[in-house]
Amino acid sequence: MTTTIREENGKFIAVFEGRLDTPSSLQTQVDIKPLLDNADKEIVLDCKDLEYISSSGLRIFLTLRKETAAKGGKVIIENIRPDIKKVFEMTGFYKLFEIRD
Repeated sequence: MTTTIREENGKFIAVFEGRLDTPSSLQTQVDIKPLLDNADKEIVLDCKDLEYISSSGLRIFLTLRKETAAKGGKVIIENIRPDIKKVFEMTGFYKLFEIRD
């Protein structure tokens, strides 16, 4: 699992590549610290290359959402794959986030 974060035009973009499962979620939690530190801004999660997400991965996304809601920012999920989208729909996460295909 690789997480790449960049700042672009005042917003933060995080690109997730690989499997966001329980083992990789510990490192991903560390990797997203810049997003949590800037939760007052718009944060885009690019999931084009996200192959799998477990409940641990969903918890990371939920943590980001809660932090941005508390600080006046927002989270947008882009390029979500159909199989990941199905997980979001089944868990109710689809209603919690702004999702752009």
